[in-house]
Amino acid sequence: MKIIVQDTASAMLDLLQRPLEERPDALREMFSPLQSAMSAIGDLDMVQMHQAGSGFRIDVEDARYAAALRQMQDAQVWNQIEDRLAAAWTWLNAALPGVKTAETVHVVLALGNPDDELLTVHNGGYFGMGGIPGAIQLTMWPTETSLAKIGYAAAHELHHNVRYANVIWDPATVTVGEQVVAEGLAEAFVRELAGEEAMGPWATTLSGRELEQAQAKVTAAVDVAGMANLPPYVYGDATARRMGCEPVGLPDAAGYAAGLRIVDAHIRASGLTAAQSTALPAREILRNAGVSTSM
Repeated sequence: MKIIVQDTASAMLDLLQRPLEERPDALREMFSPLQSAMSAIGDLDMVQMHQAGSGFRIDVEDARYAAALRQMQDAQVWNQIEDRLAAAWTWLNAALPGVKTAETVHVVLALGNPDDELLTVHNGGYFGMGGIPGAIQLTMWPTETSLAKIGYAAAHELHHNVRYANVIWDPATVTVGEQVVAEGLAEAFVRELAGEEAMGPWATTLSGRELEQAQAKVTAAVDVAGMANLPPYVYGDATARRMGCEPVGLPDAAGYAAGLRIVDAHIRASGLTAAQSTALPAREILRNAGVSTSM
């Protein structure tokens, strides 16, 4: 598998020098390496996805953007991503020799919107999307946390990328169980790769009674199916509202925390690592963890 991290710093700095009316086309060009892989789920407008997904605004002038990009360049963010992805792929390939993957994975990092609380408050300033084999999209606004951990977010997304080259993901039939298992596996994989300090806030923020209550609610819903029904259980109420879904009374990223506990129980029961479990069906992981499911 070949991993290509696009030089989006140069692309975005160039975009910010252009008139506002030229910026949508420039942004679309920046995202074009992802288009072929993303077409597997339909005809997507990457500019609309960027705007809906906490990306920096292209309809206003904002001096913070260029300064943020230079801060990211100074912190060698793109090199960090390349290094973490190389280490992640070496680890996965050793655990699962010959595992099916996309031939090439293109990685695009976009600057986020500092005024978007979904990004800066609810997700620690960074997040990604890597469930479509061949494409990884990352979004960040530079903070102490995101500058230190964006590379590990890329590793998390690479785990998804490999999983879904082997496990069928159908938006009509995907379940809460599959989604939370995938998130738990990806965070456990980051922990295997670089220790607990590398993990994102998604799986590590909840504790105590709040975590127990979230775990109970998520595990009771593992058979809920359909992509439109997943966000409340995976991402929590705030993100669910943003995505037009009905909240179910869960805190931010409850499904990540619940998924990590499920995966940890599976690891204890099976003796497998998260890397070795990458391509396992969710039903097997749930069963090993003692979670009842009709899957």
